Amino acid sequence: MGTLQGTEYYISKRMGKAIMDYKMLAEGDKIAVAVSGGKDSLTLLRLLLDRRVFVPINYEVLALHIDMGYPRSISAKLERYFKKLKVGYKIIKSEALKKTDKSRINCFWCSWNRRKELFLAADRLGCTKIALGHHMDDIIETVLLNLFFQGEISSMVPKQELFKGKIKLIRPLAYVEERLIERFAKEAGLGYDTCACPHSVNSNRSRMSRIIRQLEKVCPDVKKNIFRSVKRIKKEYLL
Repeated sequence: MGTLQGTEYYISKRMGKAIMDYKMLAEGDKIAVAVSGGKDSLTLLRLLLDRRVFVPINYEVLALHIDMGYPRSISAKLERYFKKLKVGYKIIKSEALKKTDKSRINCFWCSWNRRKELFLAADRLGCTKIALGHHMDDIIETVLLNLFFQGEISSMVPKQELFKGKIKLIRPLAYVEERLIERFAKEAGLGYDTCACPHSVNSNRSRMSRIIRQLEKVCPDVKKNIFRSVKRIKKEYLL
């Protein structure tokens, strides 16, 4: 890790453990990194590029941005950044927004349509993996979301095969807390964007985040405990 310093070193170390634990990468992989323009995806892109200097396998990185057609587009800004990094990139302009009644648009709609465009583009471009910027906090919030709103015990997984293995999703930041990503993004001057969607503040995911922050006041280890719980299920105590 001699080429990395400070916060980037710690994030890269945790990324490396997740990649090894779940065998996320293989020699010759072509990885489509889903870049929204937020701190998580920009950090993931930067780390995957920087790690190529010292990891023992060769892989290609392609930045993919899905432009959903909202008024405040950041496509031009991201294109300049991709060129600065000298990384291959593709910006996909979605037509979904134009074809949808405004009353149907919410966080789930946006996520579903963005993911659909991402899958299609990655397959078309011959990518072997799709890397998403979900971190430990996202996984923890998903545990609570599924428990409270779906009545099930489940979460995101660090590596996931979809459509009979045709698409392989990886989440290399699975072991990284959001606070580290925020610190690195500021230190590296990533100039990231935040979600401008009016639905995001009142989303159920935002509610879970607020609940966790409240719980941390009485139990500082609550995030680690929730994260560990999905690996330590006691089946003999389940109905």
